[in-house]
Amino acid sequence: MGVEIVTFGCRLNAYESEVMRHEAEAAGLGALEGGAIVVNTCAVTAEAVRQARQAIRKARRDNPSARIIVTGCAAQTQAADFAAMDEVDLVIGNDDKLKRQSYRALPEFGVNDFEKVRVNDIFEARDLNPHMVDCIEGRARAFVQVQNGCDHRCTFCIIPYGRGNARSAPPGAVVEQVKRLVGNGFREVVLTGVDLTSYGPDLPGKPRLGRLVKTILRQVPDLPRLRLSSIDSIEADDDLMEAIATEQRLMPHLHLSLQSGDDMILKRMKRRHSREQSVAFCDEIRRLRPGIVLGADLIAGFPTETDAMFDNTVRLIDDCGLSFVHVFPFSPREGTPAARMPQLPRALVKERAAGLRAKAGQAHASHLARLVGTRQRVLVERDGIGHTEDFTLAGAAGAPGEIVAVEVTGVAGNRLATRPHLQAAA
Repeated sequence: MGVEIVTFGCRLNAYESEVMRHEAEAAGLGALEGGAIVVNTCAVTAEAVRQARQAIRKARRDNPSARIIVTGCAAQTQAADFAAMDEVDLVIGNDDKLKRQSYRALPEFGVNDFEKVRVNDIFEARDLNPHMVDCIEGRARAFVQVQNGCDHRCTFCIIPYGRGNARSAPPGAVVEQVKRLVGNGFREVVLTGVDLTSYGPDLPGKPRLGRLVKTILRQVPDLPRLRLSSIDSIEADDDLMEAIATEQRLMPHLHLSLQSGDDMILKRMKRRHSREQSVAFCDEIRRLRPGIVLGADLIAGFPTETDAMFDNTVRLIDDCGLSFVHVFPFSPREGTPAARMPQLPRALVKERAAGLRAKAGQAHASHLARLVGTRQRVLVERDGIGHTEDFTLAGAAGAPGEIVAVEVTGVAGNRLATRPHLQAAA
């Protein structure tokens, strides 16, 4: 059976799962009788934790002789809960999951006195040593981790307790990783991290994300497409804004961590921006890069949220001109301040999330309609589907990893319908 990795959550987890696969296989974990299943969990919502537990139970039913190892953010924050599951053989902390020795120094499974939980204090993690990954299995784009952890303490968020404090990868190591991936045929690289725009203060010279972006584009001229994962608009530095305005290989798509459109809720979330600042940032970024497409994370049903406060969040979709919206029904996470605030009825939270998703769906449909008749360049990923430069899903004929030129002929569900454009895409 070898080593099977089951991944939940964010792009950073997807990247880390590939590192885990490499390190576990190099440590010989796959040689275990019955093989091994490593579950890389997410702690963002209670639903993500529930899904991980469900996957663990299914993995045991389907593979009764396999060793099941659980790690990731939920394992870091709820180690005892996962260890209490009969299906789980071992729980490994979020920092240790990327280390080869963690998979070499395994216990004698089944011995009564073996240590089932190996989870250290994540806040003791100080450095971020980037791991060289040659490919991302099953993906046409590659992720590069440049940052981990978070120094902020939003009242709803459990992630700092799963990831630790902010730490950054040295620019030289990041550039070498990008060069390696481009050399292996990847046409698009996504920079990812827990709090991407906080990159750099812990490094010599305190470089910011904008300088890193410019350095990558300058030193890796063969990279056609560089993309950013979610950013915090309030932390965007001048070099980053300039790069967005001038660097055509930096893709015209940003996903913003906005969370709410109401100032009182933002304060109770302990966010560092206001509604006005969110709208102003979106206006400015469009002035700098006409045609850029924006997305955002928004939470529905935060504690104390009134109808009027919720309406402010709904209106933010239009006021910021958002085309892609990830809607999260508020999920109280034990140990966070928001979990101790007066909660809304779950039925109301679900109702508001559904309403926000409906508005987001309308905005996305309008975005798709605006692209009909345009020419786009699509990175083909699988099954004749890929993403345009502004991250719109589109049908496209071509081999996975190929960038093809297309004409948009219509809309098919949640994606663009296209035909090949005669002018070849470089």
